[in-house]
Amino acid sequence: MRAALIATVSILKLRIGTFIALAALVGILTGGGAMGWAEGAAFTLAVLGASGAAGAFNQYFERDIDRLMARTHTRPFASGALRAGAIWPVTFTGLLAASLMLGWATGGTLAALLLFAGAATYGFVYTLVLKKRTVWNVVIGGAAGSFALLAGAAAAAPTFGPAIGPVPAILATVLFLWTPPHFWALAAVRVEDYRRAGIPMLPVSQPPEVWAAAIFLHVAPLVLLSLAPLIFGLGAVYGVFAVAGGAVFLRASWRLLRVRSRANAMATFRASLVHFALLAMGVILDRGVAAWVG
Repeated sequence: MRAALIATVSILKLRIGTFIALAALVGILTGGGAMGWAEGAAFTLAVLGASGAAGAFNQYFERDIDRLMARTHTRPFASGALRAGAIWPVTFTGLLAASLMLGWATGGTLAALLLFAGAATYGFVYTLVLKKRTVWNVVIGGAAGSFALLAGAAAAAPTFGPAIGPVPAILATVLFLWTPPHFWALAAVRVEDYRRAGIPMLPVSQPPEVWAAAIFLHVAPLVLLSLAPLIFGLGAVYGVFAVAGGAVFLRASWRLLRVRSRANAMATFRASLVHFALLAMGVILDRGVAAWVG
């Protein structure tokens, strides 16, 4: 039972899926409308399911690549614990379809379309088209998380008003800028893995002075942009968390720019996780305080 649970978490990439679902929750809370707790929970579950299906497609189609990388060679399909076969894509398609139906039922047509766009971007566009062909892989593939946030905003949009307001649009842009430095920092730590697998991540294809500068030049504007929601209605609670998370991420990326070591790359990767978590927590607490005061 425990082995089956671990395999399921791995195949569906639920650790990544949790972040994607959290992004959708941020979209729901900043969407501007009134979405009940039950509907919000159901839509977030739909996002988690769609993300899991996309992650499963990614892992299934990348099983040969995963065998070449120390970080991924123990995954169920890469290790041979699960044999490849038509049953798996059919199963993953079923999970995606069920998730989209749940997303449509609770969030509407636009939200379901955005949910599909996010899953397709990661599960197919990034996995099958971009990852082994271009250094722009995570730049374009990073839109998957942004689609989830926008889907949440569309699901919670007011009856009379814009489908996607300025705050979720800004935060989706922040997430789009956040994804490349997050993955580039990890790639800098695992550069030999990616080189062995023939994946042209920026730290594989460019010298350290280039990818370290690229990371910092993504982090600096995204940290500034993450403060813009304060202009459009988010309050001081969000501001405190945004400043704290931005400071952590900016400091780590600046250290990496100055000293391009594996330790600093790992510190930057971890700082990116802290930054995202603090932004999300800031939105959740800020909206909670606003509802309580109101």
